[in-house]
Amino acid sequence: MGLFYTYLGAVDLGLIWGFLALGVYITFRLLDIADLTVDGSFATGGAVCAICVLNGFHPILAILASIISGFIAGAITGLLHTKCKIPAILAGILTQIGLYSINLRIMGGRANLPLTSANTLFNDIATSLNINRYYVTFVVALLFVIIFVGILYWFFGTELGSSIRATGNSEQMARSLGIDTDHMKLLGLMISNGLVGLSGGLNALYGQATDVRVGTGAIVIALASIVIGEVVISNKKGGFALALTSIVVGSIIYRIIVAVVLQMGLNTDDLKILTAILVAIALTIPVMLSKRKQVSMYKKLTGKEIDKNA
Repeated sequence: MGLFYTYLGAVDLGLIWGFLALGVYITFRLLDIADLTVDGSFATGGAVCAICVLNGFHPILAILASIISGFIAGAITGLLHTKCKIPAILAGILTQIGLYSINLRIMGGRANLPLTSANTLFNDIATSLNINRYYVTFVVALLFVIIFVGILYWFFGTELGSSIRATGNSEQMARSLGIDTDHMKLLGLMISNGLVGLSGGLNALYGQATDVRVGTGAIVIALASIVIGEVVISNKKGGFALALTSIVVGSIIYRIIVAVVLQMGLNTDDLKILTAILVAIALTIPVMLSKRKQVSMYKKLTGKEIDKNA
């Protein structure tokens, strides 16, 4: 039974960190921008959410505040990139560095904040209904995923959302159609980091604590989730809804892989290199399959030519 809860906890974390992966997907895939703000905005979401619940705010309001904090972080990066003309990757790094000090200020100068005495949503629901917190977390996190994936699917089907996608596909073409690409980049970065802030807030509530360094390496974990999801699901024929769903599924698969490897005795200090290896493998597999398909097609074509000549 303990092993079951271990893997259920991995699924819970996969759902919560799935919002981080969705946020990175918007910048990495839709906008074609490498945004490194997320390592900072994830911690900001957690810090803001933690301070809110410690000061007596309802967890839902605290989650909303964490989303807004993510919007602001994304806006800073967007303004640095679009108005100050700083390259996107450097703008993200600058914001990320600045957020470290801001997060410490938010947390009152402390590197970590325990939330054991605060209303953290998951534990309170579990206690009031006398249900295991792992089940509660699964249901609540899944409900959040369904709502936000539905909102994203609807939004990116609107004219505004389509303009963001068009900007990522071809900025010059988008400009020729009269789209303000700078505005679209700014909006995309805000939405992306808003989702990252949401993930950080939910993670703080789930873990009943937050740390100023909790977002370190978050971008790599998000990329691992995206690539795994694309390899497993969205490379198959499907629309945008399937692509969004695959990101969350990829996040769950990543967390399950980590849980399995830890059960096998992997040192937690080696998790970062494990993530790097997973991303490298997941990125390599599609390339190898594509080459294999090309070789197979070439052999078929050359075989037909030989038959004709014969």
